[in-house]
Amino acid sequence: MKIIADLHVHSRYSRATSPRMSIKEIARFAKIKGLKLVGTGDFTHPKWIKEITETLVSEQGTHLYKVGSNADSQVHFMLTTEVCTIFNFENEVKKIHHVILTPSIETAVQINDTLKQYGDLGADGRPILNMTAPHLVEEIMATSSENMVFPAHAWTPWFSILGAFNGFSNIEECYQDMTKHIYAVETGLSSDPPMNWRLSRLDRFTLVSNSDSHSFWPWRMGREANVFELERMSYQEVVDAVRRKDPTHLKFTIETDPAYGKYHWTGHRNCNVSLSPQEAQKFGTICPVCRRKLTKGVEQRVEELADRPASFRPNNAPGFMRLLPLSDIIAPVLGVGSPSTQAVWRIYNSLIDKFGDEYTVLIDAPKDVLTEVAEAAIADAILRVREGSFSVVPGYDGVYGKLVLGVGASAEKPREERVQQLNLADFW
Repeated sequence: MKIIADLHVHSRYSRATSPRMSIKEIARFAKIKGLKLVGTGDFTHPKWIKEITETLVSEQGTHLYKVGSNADSQVHFMLTTEVCTIFNFENEVKKIHHVILTPSIETAVQINDTLKQYGDLGADGRPILNMTAPHLVEEIMATSSENMVFPAHAWTPWFSILGAFNGFSNIEECYQDMTKHIYAVETGLSSDPPMNWRLSRLDRFTLVSNSDSHSFWPWRMGREANVFELERMSYQEVVDAVRRKDPTHLKFTIETDPAYGKYHWTGHRNCNVSLSPQEAQKFGTICPVCRRKLTKGVEQRVEELADRPASFRPNNAPGFMRLLPLSDIIAPVLGVGSPSTQAVWRIYNSLIDKFGDEYTVLIDAPKDVLTEVAEAAIADAILRVREGSFSVVPGYDGVYGKLVLGVGASAEKPREERVQQLNLADFW
């Protein structure tokens, strides 16, 4: 059974999240996207866990849930949340975000009963906890050995385990003796597996990718995901595939091009300054316009910590496929700036009506059938993204990267110097 899973999303109770982000809307757009499994997000929030309890019903024997009024739906939910721990380490304040997976509403409630001692769970869907990272893991694993914790968006400059500000140089330094319970690292939008493979210290961890979505729109939710091949869909099989770093069950991750992320390059948004790692180093990571410190990008941070060349690929690691959201492909072809315009939706909906869901359009739909539904330029753009024949103007300092349709190298480095993704046939 092929399962595409996005295990890190947020509810409307998280800051900067759509007020319409309900369980039912998540389920509705997860189906349109092609997700079979999606995280609930934010189970630590009192109002959200109440909505989860009232809206979802348990599917017997799986430790997963479905929307109660739509028991036949193919979309399943896993109980998930993200938390922020703030603590001192060697006279520095560390602010690290973590994703927590748990097998049931009952264990989620037990986790909440423990964590409310360390922060106000009702203040935000992603609560701030005054505890160390190893203490968090110790408490979570004491609640249930089936729980899982992994660092969220590991490379973003702020609030991440390897980020340029407040981060660590390795996983063990952060989690200390509790590292034995850490099996995965979430790559985040601004990095992908080839960037993480450059660090031998990450070899023992499974690389997972999730959207960290703050809205249900299909250009946000599922923009990054994990593709499993399992005997049956259950919490245990998903978690076991991650724990074992098993490429026969965790087949590959779906990645945006890392340049598309908001923090890929070093830069300063207010001064419109965007620099590659090499250029940023020439300026001493100081803005050449205002002379203030630049926001160090993920690629520069990876360069600082890497002990391998960009072309390195470890043995037996799950693969990856670079894609971009369908709406973000259609919009530049039409010459519009937003994926939410009616013109984009019209074409998007016609493609979904024909092929069933967005992933099928992006990964499987043949060109001749695509051109029956959408104009040739849009079909060609979809195929270019599928084949990696596109460029991205790198994102920086909170600004998303921009897709440039056309055959050629990526804007930040020649694509032939990067580890190449495989075709879909290579995974199955």
